Amino acid sequence: MLTLARRAGRTADGAEPLAAAGPDPRLAAGPAAGERLARILRGDHPDLLAEWLRAAAARGLRAPAPVLPALLDRCRRAGPADSGLRRLVAEAGGTRARWLAGLNPDWKWLADLSPDPATRAADAGTGEERGQRATGARRPGGDAWRLGDIGQRRGYLTALRAGDPGAARELIAVSWAAAGASERVMFLRVLTDEPGLVSEDEPLLEAALDDRADDVRGWAGYLLATLPGSALGRRMAGRALRGVAIRSGPQGSYLVVRPPAEYDPAMRRDGITPGPAAGRASLAEPTRLVLEIVARTPMRTWADALKMAPSAIVALRSGNWAPVLFTGWSRAAIAQRDQEWMAALISEALSGRPPGTLSENEALSQLARRADPALGGPDGVPGPEPGVPAAVRNAITVLRFRYDMIKELDDHHSDG
Repeated sequence: MLTLARRAGRTADGAEPLAAAGPDPRLAAGPAAGERLARILRGDHPDLLAEWLRAAAARGLRAPAPVLPALLDRCRRAGPADSGLRRLVAEAGGTRARWLAGLNPDWKWLADLSPDPATRAADAGTGEERGQRATGARRPGGDAWRLGDIGQRRGYLTALRAGDPGAARELIAVSWAAAGASERVMFLRVLTDEPGLVSEDEPLLEAALDDRADDVRGWAGYLLATLPGSALGRRMAGRALRGVAIRSGPQGSYLVVRPPAEYDPAMRRDGITPGPAAGRASLAEPTRLVLEIVARTPMRTWADALKMAPSAIVALRSGNWAPVLFTGWSRAAIAQRDQEWMAALISEALSGRPPGTLSENEALSQLARRADPALGGPDGVPGPEPGVPAAVRNAITVLRFRYDMIKELDDHHSDG
C-alpha cells in the first residue's frame, strides 16, 4: 500500500506536447452537413457514407474535426477489404485525420495507405520503370502486393489504378494465372473504382469471359455490359431484341416477351447464369434468363429499337413480365449510370404501376440511392399517397435525404 501511495504521489515526469496537425487549406463542411455526416455514422442511411464523402471531396471540403474519430472507427470496423471507403475517408479527413491516426493504434491503417496522388504522380517514372512496377518492384508499398493478404493487395491495386490505370492493368495481366478465383474477382472489382472503365480494359475483360470460375465470368460480363460500345453489349442487345418486341392492340401498344429457347454456351461465356439447372429454357428458369439479358443490355438499345423515350417504354404494358423488365432495366440503368432511365423507372414506380415483388422492391431501393439527388427536391418526386407500398415510401425518404445532404454541402461552409 505504501508503494502504491508513493507512486500515486509522484510528480509527473516531463512530457513533450503533441505536435499540431499539419495545415489543411480546405474549408470544413458546415454544421448542417457535419450533423448529417454524424447521423449517417450513427446508423441513419449508413450506406450513403461513401456518397457524402465523394460529394464533399468534389466540392473541396473536408470532414469537420468533431466527427473524425467516429469516421476513422467506422473504417476500422469495415476492415481492409473496404479499401475504397478507407481512401475516401483519408481524403475527407486530410491532415487532421492522419494526425489523429498517429495517436491510436486502431487507426494505423491510415498510415499504411499508399502515397497520395501527388506522390504517385511523382513516382510514375519512365516506360521501362513501368514494367518493373507491374511486378510490384521499385514502388512505395510494393511489399503490400508481394506479401500482403487479399485486402492489402486490393488496397495497393486500388491506389495504383487511381494513379496509373495502365500499370494496374499490366499488374493484373501478369498476376492473373497465379491468382485464385477469389483474387481474380478482386482484380475485376478494382476496375469499378475510379477512374472507371475505359476501352483499353475490354481485352482483359473479354479474356476473363473464358475463365473457369463462374464468379469471374459473371463479373467480367457485368463490367463489359457497362462499357459503352463493348462487343458483349452488342451481343446482349441482339439477344434482347430477339426476345422483347412491341405490338399494337385495341388498348394501345404493349410489349411481348419470348424467353430464349435454350441456354447455350455463348450465354454461359457472357456471364449469364440460368439458375440451378441448365439446358432447355423450361429447366433453366426462363424468367431469370430474360432478367439477366435485359440487365446487361445497353440502355440505348431500347430507345433506338422502339423509337420511344424511356418514360414511354417503362409505361408499356407487359403482363406478367412487367416485374422482370422493371428489375432488369433498373439494374442496367444503375450499372450504366443512365440518369434518364433511372428517373423514368422511379416515376413509374411512384405514379404508375407500383412494385409488387421482392426483386422490384430491391431495384427501387437501389434506384433511389443511385438516381440524381435532385429528384428528392421540391420539384422532384411527389409525396407518398396514403396506402402506397412501404418500398415506395422508403424510396421517397432516401431521395429526400440525399437531396438535403447535397444541398447542405453546397450551401454551408465553415472554417472550423
